[in-house]
Amino acid sequence: MAHKNWFRKHEDSMTVGDSVASGMGSWRFIIIQTVIVILWMVLNVIALVHHWDPYPFILLNLLFSTQAAYAAPIIMMSQNRAAARDKIQAEHQYKHQELELQENTELTKAIHELTKMVHDHIVKEK
Repeated sequence: MAHKNWFRKHEDSMTVGDSVASGMGSWRFIIIQTVIVILWMVLNVIALVHHWDPYPFILLNLLFSTQAAYAAPIIMMSQNRAAARDKIQAEHQYKHQELELQENTELTKAIHELTKMVHDHIVKEK
């Protein structure tokens, strides 16, 4: 239960940058962007009157460069936040496992003592 609460707490702290990075890393984004690029090129190739970005589509390349200039740092910041969350989660899991190990050790000692007591009691009766 503690793990779910930890995850919910950090899921709620997602930033706009995390959402942007998540969106840019999706098939939906790739498909939408591909459709836009194809439309852009087709409309500029078959335009009868006005070619706003004629072949070799320099404006389109400029837009891609600008998108990449912003996308890379946003994705890196999101990855850094994810790494920090992963580190906190690993520490949480380590502490939880350490407590379980301590409880198991105490139970093992108690079982050993009870076994010894039963053994001693059986030996006394013989």
